[in-house]
Amino acid sequence: MSAVLRVHSAAEIDAGAGAERPEVARVLAWSRVFLTASHPDLGRTGPVCPYTQPSLRRGLFHIATIEGQDDDDLPALVAGLRTWYDTLLDGLTEESERELLTILLLLPHLDPADSTALDELQRKAKDDFVEQGLMIGQFHPVCEEGGLWNPAFRPLRAPVPLLAVRKLLVFDLPFLTGDETHLTHYLARFAPAMPARIRDQLVTGMTARTKSPSPVAA
Repeated sequence: MSAVLRVHSAAEIDAGAGAERPEVARVLAWSRVFLTASHPDLGRTGPVCPYTQPSLRRGLFHIATIEGQDDDDLPALVAGLRTWYDTLLDGLTEESERELLTILLLLPHLDPADSTALDELQRKAKDDFVEQGLMIGQFHPVCEEGGLWNPAFRPLRAPVPLLAVRKLLVFDLPFLTGDETHLTHYLARFAPAMPARIRDQLVTGMTARTKSPSPVAA
């Protein structure tokens, strides 16, 4: 049997959906406790993820699992998240709701002690997701990616390996300046209405890249 995605809202999980997969309830609890709270090492005020609490409150937070398992199917399943996202998006009329729609894809079969496979999966998917106006981020028990405001903080550490998908927002610029393709897609979508603060971030980021020394061949 081919592997397929199963997607449940937080309310459905609370009602017993996905009970045969203990990681589902575990990740939902982590989302409610860690992502919605502040942290002394975060480097700014507010919750670790400013989108999670309003997404949960408005019933727009979903968790996806894979039924059947075949690593060869993973890229196709990740691409299938876009289909699920679009289906859920079709039922939303308010822009504020569309911005909060979130899906976490749990990948507990990946090595919890090594994020290499997850990082590569996310890296390969990100081009297509950003082009289509979506952000896709990786969370992992040993993720070493530092926080935006405090590089020593590890905001992307989760109980199990997972990918998170939500709408690309104008405030996502700092996560895209390191890749010209991502930046091009971002500018095509947001440049006409870009706030001054975001334009300043863009100029700063591009200036820093220009001043960085070119790699020296070994």
